[in-house]
Amino acid sequence: MKIAEVEVKGVTCNSKAVKKGFIFVAIRGNRQNGSCFIKEAITNGASVVVVERKSPQIIISGKTKLLVVNNSRNFLAESSAEFYGRPSDNLRVIGITGTNGKTTISYLIEAMAKESGCSCGVIGTINHRFKGKEIPAKNTTPGPVELQQLLAKMHAQRIKYCAMEVSSHALDQERVSGINFSRAVFTNLTQDHLDYHKNLESYFLAKTKLFRALPASGVAIINNDDKYSFRIKKLTSCRLISYGINNKSTVMAKDIVFGIQETKFTLIAPGLKSRIKTHLIGRYNIYNILAAISWGISEDLHLKDIKSAIEKLRNVPGRLEKVNCKEGRNIFVDYAHTPDALFNVISALRPLIPGRMIVIFGCGGERDRLKRPKMGKIVTQLADYAIITNDNPRSEDPLCIIKDIRRGIRKDNYCVIPDRFIAIKAGLRLTKNGDCLIIAGKGHEEYQVLKNRILHFSDREVVQKCLR
Repeated sequence: MKIAEVEVKGVTCNSKAVKKGFIFVAIRGNRQNGSCFIKEAITNGASVVVVERKSPQIIISGKTKLLVVNNSRNFLAESSAEFYGRPSDNLRVIGITGTNGKTTISYLIEAMAKESGCSCGVIGTINHRFKGKEIPAKNTTPGPVELQQLLAKMHAQRIKYCAMEVSSHALDQERVSGINFSRAVFTNLTQDHLDYHKNLESYFLAKTKLFRALPASGVAIINNDDKYSFRIKKLTSCRLISYGINNKSTVMAKDIVFGIQETKFTLIAPGLKSRIKTHLIGRYNIYNILAAISWGISEDLHLKDIKSAIEKLRNVPGRLEKVNCKEGRNIFVDYAHTPDALFNVISALRPLIPGRMIVIFGCGGERDRLKRPKMGKIVTQLADYAIITNDNPRSEDPLCIIKDIRRGIRKDNYCVIPDRFIAIKAGLRLTKNGDCLIIAGKGHEEYQVLKNRILHFSDREVVQKCLR
């Protein structure tokens, strides 16, 4: 690959990762401007420096070439794709976006592909994985260089499908530009990430980028029961598959029977009608399953393989994951960290539990503050008792976060225990036979961020330790 008549040996926006013959792309971030690191990049061997605008402060020395572009983020993504041989052209990449459900849908698609005898990689919140390899995930959607590296490795391993969780941040920051998506899934849109997007409309518009970029040969898979579905459907000219429970859709679920151990429903789709059984709990998981089935139908997978994959999937890590307990208590660890996700999880379990519902939760620091009182209100309204604790406070004062949560509470059925370990221990002590304890917010995470420290912390491990 050549740029500015220079043979390129690598692409990066990290000045510390620059080696001889690399392109360094200066990105203007929320906290730092990549232009401040041009000198370091040149010292480390950058052959080309890419900026959005030339200013007197930018001094290029030696044989290094300067390239001025309109959009450095887009340039980074497209040049990364070019450097790695545009691997997404040789894979069938499924982009999954929406506030909730992305991870579960990626697991279901992976299971369906494998049941059909096809290889499938996953890029997502919990990890990035293919062919038995697991790579820890720092972000739901990695940066463009890492994305293209992962896709290139999958192509080299002859992977057929890649299920990718696509965050609104990734879309807004053009991390997925240069990726050829064959399918795009829209789950739902509710309040989240307003610390970044400022309002719901901006958040929604970021999500729509995935569908506006779909090629004519692609398929858009849309949750027809979400109020934003109509607007998304108008943005794409490719084939549409809608799914839903309430509104008439291409793929539908009828006659749903909910249980604490399993859920059953009748699948209705063009030329198909079948009774489906799943270990996943709750109405929102029916939507996740319908989305994955819609993908399977778009790829002409056999119904028997789709059904078998759904029935074999026991759980998704940290997504309403049941912790084994012999005393007749129902203990779940869940990733719910938005008002809508908390509402869905509690509402799903409430009618299935004979006893009391106790919820332990907190809110992350340096994230959307407007959702904190809403989360406090929802939990205390729907649960019998709540314990407010720390999530990942990051650099914020944990007590200030808790104060924000309490602003939305109008009942006295809660207590505050900032130490998450002690909060879980107290929740377990309160829970009796027939009761349900939901530990929400962190799900699969095995760390807690307190100021500048990252501590090992797993809700599942703490529960098991306390039970022992």
